[in-house]
Amino acid sequence: MPNSELTKYNYDKMEKSFKKEKLHDVVSRTIVNNGIRNSAKDNHVNDRLSGSFSVELDTGKVSDQKASGRCWLFSLLNVLKHDFAKKYDVKDFELSQSYLFFWDKVERANIYYDRILETAQLPTDDRLLTEYLAYPGEDGGEWGMAVALVQKYGVMPTSAFPESNVTNNTRDLDEVLNLKLRRDGLTLRKMVHAKASDEEIKATRKKMLAEIYRIAGYACGVPRETFDFEYRDDKKKYHLDKNLTPQQFYAKYFDVELDDYIQLSNYPDKAMNKLYNMSFADNVVGGPHVHFLNMPMEVLKDAAIKQLKAGQAVWFGNDVATQSNSKEGLLDANLYHYDELFDVDLSMTKQERFKYHQAVPSHAMTLTGVDLVDDKSTKWKVENSWGEKVGEKGYFKMSDSWMDEYVYEVIVNKKYLSESNQKLLDQTPIELQPWE
Repeated sequence: MPNSELTKYNYDKMEKSFKKEKLHDVVSRTIVNNGIRNSAKDNHVNDRLSGSFSVELDTGKVSDQKASGRCWLFSLLNVLKHDFAKKYDVKDFELSQSYLFFWDKVERANIYYDRILETAQLPTDDRLLTEYLAYPGEDGGEWGMAVALVQKYGVMPTSAFPESNVTNNTRDLDEVLNLKLRRDGLTLRKMVHAKASDEEIKATRKKMLAEIYRIAGYACGVPRETFDFEYRDDKKKYHLDKNLTPQQFYAKYFDVELDDYIQLSNYPDKAMNKLYNMSFADNVVGGPHVHFLNMPMEVLKDAAIKQLKAGQAVWFGNDVATQSNSKEGLLDANLYHYDELFDVDLSMTKQERFKYHQAVPSHAMTLTGVDLVDDKSTKWKVENSWGEKVGEKGYFKMSDSWMDEYVYEVIVNKKYLSESNQKLLDQTPIELQPWE
């Protein structure tokens, strides 16, 4: 193996090479004074993303998840609220994210205890157990997890269960829950190793879950069993519907059959045209599994366009931190030219980025429009959940190139797939492990 120790000789050679660069002083001053992103920004990105959209939903004000990781809940509820707005003529109606967030904390703890008991005989450095212990109280999630909550608990308007200081800034709650759940995991594993009876373990687990409910209830509030739904539509007509449960409210006012929607994904590090199951991501015991159909990007875009043309928004998962400008609301694969700025090769394919952990689905947003030229998408309108102070009152513009490179999941009604692609949903899914 060659000696890789850095010596003064190495330093001198690198410094000499650096100073040979003709514009090294100019480039250095530019970056030092303006920062890397400002120095690397493409001057023509606004031209590429200018103009309107040939297909565009009539939407209202955006919501704001603030300092929380609840984008997956916001995006699903955005899809539902747009459906409600069109049906009942109420553009700026909003559903309660806090309501589902509360139940997710309780349900996620419950399934976590199952996993701890199932892996109780494994060492603490086992790969599977390590994944379960990584962030047991986290906020993040998937479309399928949100569906499981809606199907079990229904929904309610924000007026019936508003945001709190904690739901707007979840860091402290996550910290408490991570500590609580890891300690609970320690206790349950000790009981198994000490050969405690099933009755003793069951009683301890029941007490632990009640404590999680208490923490969530104190921090978020406890959802009421019934509420009165009152609103004034865009024609100023007043409506009142009394004494509804969240399940009754969902069944009565929403026509979206969530079981008809599937997650199409584009993960080029995995085989295409295959169905994958991620049961490790499930958050509700007895609820639907988190799964996806891995397809070429053209299939994702075609289905998303069809759904938008039908007047319905599209939930999508993406890597929002890459090649993006949140202040201006711009998403473009060539937004920042870091390679040109530093004169280095930074090119990687989408498949390579996944294999080498450069790619990560970090955020969920909602597609509300697309611009088509000769039936081909050129740019997309995106509804974010970061409030109105970013982008164009909370809406972003996304280039088709960014869609290709940094969008990994779209949620569409399966009827927008071809007949042959729908048949792929009947195959036995491939089970993925958490680290996959």
